[in-house]
Amino acid sequence: MYRVFEALDELVTIVEEARGVPMTSGCVVPRGDVLELLDDVRDAIPQELDDAQDVLDHRDDVVSKAEAQSGKAIGDARSEADRTVSSARAEAEQLIADAQEQADQLIADARARAEESVTAGRREYEDYVGRAQSEADRMVQAGRAAYEQSVHEGRSEQSRLVADTEVAQAAHSESRRIVEAANEDAERLRTECDAYVDSRLADFEDLLSRTLRTVGKGRQQLRSPVGVPFDYEDSRSGPNVYEEN
Repeated sequence: MYRVFEALDELVTIVEEARGVPMTSGCVVPRGDVLELLDDVRDAIPQELDDAQDVLDHRDDVVSKAEAQSGKAIGDARSEADRTVSSARAEAEQLIADAQEQADQLIADARARAEESVTAGRREYEDYVGRAQSEADRMVQAGRAAYEQSVHEGRSEQSRLVADTEVAQAAHSESRRIVEAANEDAERLRTECDAYVDSRLADFEDLLSRTLRTVGKGRQQLRSPVGVPFDYEDSRSGPNVYEEN
């Protein structure tokens, strides 16, 4: 593409430095030099078309790579999510089993202690029917209170440990968030790639259009009678997209 710009610049220089025709706005230019530069421009344009095709091929590669990366990210996220959920479920089940076992043990111990206290009270009651009646009643009440307190503590501990199963719910929510984020990243990469390639092709299309108009006007000027000036300002109007980039 640089050769196209160089040839056009040389054409402009030739026309600007050409000897003017008296009494007219025309000028005399060396036909051979001008035609040679126009041939250079014509020969350079197909190469730029090949470059445009390379851009399209590169776009397909970028899209394919982005899709492959997004697929891998989604697969990894799903695998990690499955491992996290399985681990959390196993941990929750183990916590529930441990809590149930501990609660059962506390209840059994409380019952055993209560039964021992009741048995001791009854034995004292039988031995000291009259004199130890009040003491036997007190020990029975103490045993029952200890039993109820132990049962209450066991149930409270069981409820607390069961509440830890919320870890599994949090892990499931995190896995769903990871999968959604991976899908959003893949869609964003695809959209950005399409927008970038479209903008590059639009800029190149505009450049080719202006270059072809300039060449066409130059050739028309060569075929026109002497005295018709060539308006280079129109051919040079508009920003040079390659210089801006």
